[in-house]
Amino acid sequence: MANNYETRMIRVLDYIHDNPAGDLSLDAMADVAALSRFHFHRVFHALMGETASQAVRRMRMYRAAVALVQTKAPLAKIARAVGYPNLASFTRSFADSYGVPPATFRAKGELRPLLPLFRIGEPLMYDVEIREEPARRLAAMPHRGAYTDIGRAFEKGGAVLAARKLLGACGGMVGVYYDDPSAVAVADLSSHAGFEIASGAIEDPLEEVHLPNGRHAVLRFKGPYSGLPAAYDQLYRNWLPQSGETPADSPVFEVYLNTPMDTAPEELLTDICLPLA
Repeated sequence: MANNYETRMIRVLDYIHDNPAGDLSLDAMADVAALSRFHFHRVFHALMGETASQAVRRMRMYRAAVALVQTKAPLAKIARAVGYPNLASFTRSFADSYGVPPATFRAKGELRPLLPLFRIGEPLMYDVEIREEPARRLAAMPHRGAYTDIGRAFEKGGAVLAARKLLGACGGMVGVYYDDPSAVAVADLSSHAGFEIASGAIEDPLEEVHLPNGRHAVLRFKGPYSGLPAAYDQLYRNWLPQSGETPADSPVFEVYLNTPMDTAPEELLTDICLPLA
């Protein structure tokens, strides 16, 4: 029997196949899947083994390959039919996918599909529990770029709060992550390095960030931060499809229960918090 997430992914795949020249933006596909834009791409990538953008290109290129071999349509017409109004960009994308330009592929007349890379789920290695999380108000330093570099934003945010004599009023540190690193260029990744604070003015260069209360799936990860991507993968690939739960329209965040300043890497504790609808 198909589970809820299989049904969602099938809807997306059908939509891509049926609309190769249509709106295949991440927001449009998230709407088809009925998933929050914050979580759609992580779910798709975890289950399918490729990003949604890679799936779009693969399906478009296969549609083009069929047209090249089975019709005599001009290259420009085929390009437009699969969403490439620019022939040069279509030619580059096709060559990247099939190893030869469209004209050479047509001359060979060999049709072969580009198959998806379905993921095989490993047993879940990390405990996940559903619990009520409180609303959080953060004094946060914005960070753009690699998530592995967010420590710089935490350092700057801490320095600002200390200079304003507010650090003592702060609670835990929270990282808020808005993008899927597999779908967004590293330079464009957006996040916040936050410090919980109940009251008081939050002024530039800090920004005020609110995380809503409610039910969350919480995966507790123990170990160096370099292992967090694998934990995310299992949360979205293994736990979520089997849970019957749907993510809320709110970003995933991490609560750091200790810090590398006084804790060995193998003893670091991080709660990955996935908001649930």
